[in-house]
Amino acid sequence: MTDKAQFALQRIYVKDASFESPKAPHGFREKWQPKINLELSSKHSHIEGDLYEIVLNATIKAQTEEDEVMYLVEVQQAGIFMLQGFEEDARLQTLGSTCPNILFPYAREFVDSIVLKGSFPPLMLSPVNFEALYQQSLAEQARRDNKIQ
Repeated sequence: MTDKAQFALQRIYVKDASFESPKAPHGFREKWQPKINLELSSKHSHIEGDLYEIVLNATIKAQTEEDEVMYLVEVQQAGIFMLQGFEEDARLQTLGSTCPNILFPYAREFVDSIVLKGSFPPLMLSPVNFEALYQQSLAEQARRDNKIQ
């Protein structure tokens, strides 16, 4: 990051979302001990100038012990961020780690709210270490690059 680097959040919004409860209403009568599966990913795109859109994709699936889906939540929590004066590595790290970390609490609140509206018990997702996920993605990319060469 240079001395004149600037970072600012411009807007946060839900880009896309869905909720499915395929076993309703019969599933409500079953014992509730779900297996919760969370899948997270993020991507970024350059809008113009110093503006970038970051989209955090979260998919949450609650299943019975017999692997029947009780509910499925998908949300694309997005934000527009201004990054100015960043060196390339710092810019990529900010887009891949800092921005998703800012978006995650909004996605977590959306998931909890929609699950409650679906008449299921609250679901508060645990915090996520996006820096570790970013480093893992860099390591995976390096392994893929080495296989290609």
